[in-house]
Amino acid sequence: MFPIPKSALTPNTYAYESSPLVKATGFREYDARWLLEKEINLMGLQALGMGLGTLIKEMGVKQEIVVGHDFRGYSASVKYAVISGLLAAGCKVHDIGLCITPMAYFAQFELDVACVAMVTASHNDNGWTGVKMGANRPLTFGPDEMTRLKEIVLGSKFDLAGGGSYVFHENFPDRYIADLTKRPKLKRKLKVVAACGNGTAGAFAQRILEAIDCEVVPLDTELDHTFPKYNPNPEDMEMLHAIRDAVLESKADVGLGFDGDGDRCGVVDNTGDEIFADKVGVMLARDMSTLHPGATFVVDVKSTGLYVTDPVLQKNKVKADYWKTGHSYMKRRTHELGALAGFEKSGHYFFNKPFGRGYDDGFVSALAVCDMMDRNPGKTMEDLKNALPKTWGSPTMSPHCDDEKKYGIVAKVVKHFEEMQKAGQKFNGQPIRDLVTVNGVRVTVEDGTWGLVRASSNKPELVVVVESPVSEARMREMFKSIDDVLRTYPDVGAYNQTI
Repeated sequence: MFPIPKSALTPNTYAYESSPLVKATGFREYDARWLLEKEINLMGLQALGMGLGTLIKEMGVKQEIVVGHDFRGYSASVKYAVISGLLAAGCKVHDIGLCITPMAYFAQFELDVACVAMVTASHNDNGWTGVKMGANRPLTFGPDEMTRLKEIVLGSKFDLAGGGSYVFHENFPDRYIADLTKRPKLKRKLKVVAACGNGTAGAFAQRILEAIDCEVVPLDTELDHTFPKYNPNPEDMEMLHAIRDAVLESKADVGLGFDGDGDRCGVVDNTGDEIFADKVGVMLARDMSTLHPGATFVVDVKSTGLYVTDPVLQKNKVKADYWKTGHSYMKRRTHELGALAGFEKSGHYFFNKPFGRGYDDGFVSALAVCDMMDRNPGKTMEDLKNALPKTWGSPTMSPHCDDEKKYGIVAKVVKHFEEMQKAGQKFNGQPIRDLVTVNGVRVTVEDGTWGLVRASSNKPELVVVVESPVSEARMREMFKSIDDVLRTYPDVGAYNQTI
């Protein structure tokens, strides 16, 4: 009999050391995230492993699983706590050690194992931990699996048959890197800044890029789990500005920034300008659809409207499918539609054959950017960027909102805009042309300017993005109009960054 997890415990007490702590809000829509020690303890992580092993058995999937961990001061301890639970539930555990998330996904194919549990807090601040899970490669869990896992864990409804086993795969990253770089070298000599923010990707980035004949300028590639300069998040301006400075100083052709667990890649052009990931996706879609006309691309609702309006994509008969934000949703949709690729504004890209295996991998994305430049030998990254129709877009902005309140507030915001549209009211000074409510609400007005409000799937925040094809001023006006709506809710706090 295993104790039922508690939602709160006081550290430095007998109860804390002898009871599982698991805060319910840590079970997100498609993965799990907690503040270690405050919202989950090691016994709680053991319970998570027991629950995952139980769920795998319940799903009728072979109880065999790949596990790995990112570079945090506590990630190995978290992983071994989860492993102890998996073993108790009867799983055979394949431990690949320190790795980036796409290595764990690759291991499912390389080792012929259906299930995965990757211990990572991705780009979250230190103190956070989490697990990305799946039982049907290349997909990861969605809301149905996460809801069932939550029920099992919080209700202590474990099937602890025992009989699990453990194997450690030594030097597994070598197999991943060999598979990734078993391809033609670049014809064009590219100088590339590889920025890792002292996160896990730093152990591998230079080796991967040099293997395709890039000249690499390493930036913060030394492993340091304190993240002394900035969080490894290629959406944050602090990291992008560091890449900009390195690109200008070294006269590099492009800057590539990898997030904490290596499944995302940010891009800075040769002039030091950051290119938001949705625009990079349009550039890649242009390149890929020239090779594969009529291709379908899945795009998340935070992304630019250019996937529909860009003349090159129209000429190449591209089909764009706007879908829910979130790596699990996007991965599943890209898989279900048989799309050539999926592009998420956060930088999660999902390449199907012949480019990838369908999961998000920052290094597959980086190689796609290098290949695009290789196929355009007379053009700089700035040239390729400037060839796109001009739009003015914001970064992803995230006002604080408690996990327990964010979905309710977003539901009210959606209803607010639906009622405005129904009544024929103007927003941002113009008639509402379109509402997309597949994930929060994306409101587009008559001149094509749009704004999005949705709940973050992995942090206590809302997500706000705005874009205008008209002018920067119109983009800023849309942000103010969206923010005016949000300020009517006292539970919506300050932004992490604004335009």
